Amino acid sequence: MVKIRWLGHAAFVIKIKGKTIVVDPWISGNPACPIKPNELEKVDHVVVTHDHGDHLGDSIEIAKRDKAKFIAIYELALKAKDEGVENTFGANIGGWFEVDEIKYLLTPALHSSTIGEPVGVMISDGEKTIYHAGDTGIFKEMELLGKMYRIDVALLPIGGVYTMGPYEAAIATFMLMPKVVIPMHYNTFPAIKQDPSLFKKYVNKIAPKVEVKILKPGEEVEL
Repeated sequence: MVKIRWLGHAAFVIKIKGKTIVVDPWISGNPACPIKPNELEKVDHVVVTHDHGDHLGDSIEIAKRDKAKFIAIYELALKAKDEGVENTFGANIGGWFEVDEIKYLLTPALHSSTIGEPVGVMISDGEKTIYHAGDTGIFKEMELLGKMYRIDVALLPIGGVYTMGPYEAAIATFMLMPKVVIPMHYNTFPAIKQDPSLFKKYVNKIAPKVEVKILKPGEEVEL
């Protein structure tokens, strides 16, 4: 059983194969997040797609608190280690690697960052695969990712300005062809205000076989 809970913006708690994973845990100062940092349950892995404050967020503090493994692009993992995180796993864009029997794969992301490269991440227990795209624009290789990996759930940004907007994210959905797509990274602040129903309308027309699940912050889906 896999559970995916949205904490607003790009932050998710994923429960898979007995592990609890938090991705891009921007909790403090996130107006969309329904919990406070001390209300976050104990996690095993902290995954960060890039070093912008709305993604790095509370990740270092959470990793220290729970002695969780901090997983990120190599240079960002080094930063976490320098800041006192005991367990870090630095990787790069390429093939699968395993941490505590959970499989990870870092993917390209068209974005910016200060430390290392921005990435997306695939997370798999060998049966279910979740793709968190991070902050990204649309790119042609998404079609290859969709063909190479059977994606059960894709978490895609739709806010525009800094990432794909609803239309681009719908085209990305068509290229990835997951079973389910969940929009993220929108309505946190005025610059990325979007109507997720517009994204759903585009997907229904462009990739009608893909189920769109629109979550409210704090809601979860179960696979």
